[in-house]
Amino acid sequence: MNSRKSPDFSASTASALAIGRGEQWATRWVFLLSGLATAVWAALVPFAKARLDVSDGTLGLLLLCLGGGSVAAMPLAGAAAARLGCRALLLFAGALICGTLPLLATTDSIPVFVAALLIFGAGAGTFDVAMNMQAIIVERESGTVMMSGFHGLFSVGGMAGAGAISVLLAAGLSPLQATLAGVALTVGLLCLAAPRLLPYANPKDGPSFALPRGIVLLIGAMTFVAFLTEGAVLDWGAVFLNQTHHVPASVSGLGYAAFATTMTIGRLLGDRIVARLGERAIIVAGALSAAAGLLLATWLPWWPATLAGYALVGVGCANIVPVLFSAVGRQNRMPQSVAVPAITTLGYAGILAGPAGVGFVSHLSNLQVGLSLVALLLVGVAIAGVITASRWTGGRRG
Repeated sequence: MNSRKSPDFSASTASALAIGRGEQWATRWVFLLSGLATAVWAALVPFAKARLDVSDGTLGLLLLCLGGGSVAAMPLAGAAAARLGCRALLLFAGALICGTLPLLATTDSIPVFVAALLIFGAGAGTFDVAMNMQAIIVERESGTVMMSGFHGLFSVGGMAGAGAISVLLAAGLSPLQATLAGVALTVGLLCLAAPRLLPYANPKDGPSFALPRGIVLLIGAMTFVAFLTEGAVLDWGAVFLNQTHHVPASVSGLGYAAFATTMTIGRLLGDRIVARLGERAIIVAGALSAAAGLLLATWLPWWPATLAGYALVGVGCANIVPVLFSAVGRQNRMPQSVAVPAITTLGYAGILAGPAGVGFVSHLSNLQVGLSLVALLLVGVAIAGVITASRWTGGRRG
């Protein structure tokens, strides 16, 4: 299949709306602002816990509303993008995100918090689907590998946003004031991107929702494992350092920091790496490297080795998901308006279910066994990449 032309919208539309540098930069801006908005929300969580006066367990249940809202909205987002276009959907989802953040920063009512969190989650899930559909079209029609760079800017936005919000809070601003500053920057970036966001996505015919099948199901399963790995390191990395190596809780977050840093760097450099090595090599070598890093972090008895292992996991995982999103944009088994929400939903499911699964296995055995099973799943991703590479590389080198 030709990777330069889309099977999902007419040639006349594609020729009339040529993809240029403006569309490429607009896509970069939306990934950056998505990471920024996510960081603003993350900074609000401890304040929300104190304001609502709830236990850790209750807060955990409340936070499920975020994932629930996202997962519920994603299939609908694909159908909406097909009818409204990427631009309209991104602006709508951005409005939901920016409109609910100040409420999440101030409300002390649990029902209001739940409602706002569901709407915020729906906005975030919709934005995620729409920006990835935009990215797939822009990359494909530009004929240039750039998906890793897009996803890398999401990480940059998250890191920069977290740092900026921390500085504002440390300077004495209230959570609402810091949140409004973050929202203002998010709105500014969205306005900057809006003129060059795509007014189309897919044709209006075809199903609004379908279960993933064939190559899309395989890509979705691989995406699930990649996100599951990220969720496992995020939720259990600090616990493992503290519980197994007795690293103080105040610095146990260094494990995830090592992972996030190498992943961000890997994605910012990823477009050149993917173009040079090919997609199959990225999937296979990346999954095996991540598995090796997880085993290194889990079984060696020195905590510096654990940090090194988490860093290796970040290197390995960095470009797997961007490559898989590029691949789903080239397949012709399912329309993009259905396929992209399907793999995005499976990815979110990995983040939500993965840490819980690791916790369940750890309860039956121990945390080392739980994390080792994640490494085994990564080996499965590498095997899938070897066996099925010719089906999802779309003729690209590798």
